[in-house]
Amino acid sequence: MSEPRVAALRRRAVLVAALAALTVAVLGGLSTDIGAWYAGLRQPPWKPPDAWFGPAWTFIYACTAAAGALAWLRLREPRHDAARLGLLAAFAANGCLNVLWSLLFFRLRRPDWALLEVGALWLSILLLVVLVLRHSRLAAWLLLPYLVWVSFAATLNAAVVRLNGPFGAAAGSA
Repeated sequence: MSEPRVAALRRRAVLVAALAALTVAVLGGLSTDIGAWYAGLRQPPWKPPDAWFGPAWTFIYACTAAAGALAWLRLREPRHDAARLGLLAAFAANGCLNVLWSLLFFRLRRPDWALLEVGALWLSILLLVVLVLRHSRLAAWLLLPYLVWVSFAATLNAAVVRLNGPFGAAAGSA
């Protein structure tokens, strides 16, 4: 492949990965309502300030986009079509699970359902790590902050459920 074609492919991979990460970030942000209901939840004393979550997610989305682009660029040959499609499907599923968590927790006000869903989100991140590791060690390393953050978020989610449950119509919070 000629150098101009490789450079164009690199730009396209970075642009697509950045747009995908931005889409997930915007949808997740639109799904997150830190209003009176959220403010009224009892939180564990070790919960970080709300202002930390935006920068943490920005960093994670940037790392995830970079990991996706790096792995994608390693799969540019036609013989890698199936692997490229699998990687794309795994990133798409992960993005959907990421947004779904926010919808469950903040919009539906069901931290208990979000706690169940976060297990699928965590597994999808682990799958991404395994898939990109086959093509780029750096890409796998770039996904580790995401895995660590979601592990922490799951622990925080569990604490919120324990401190505030039950949730739902029967509990008068839906």
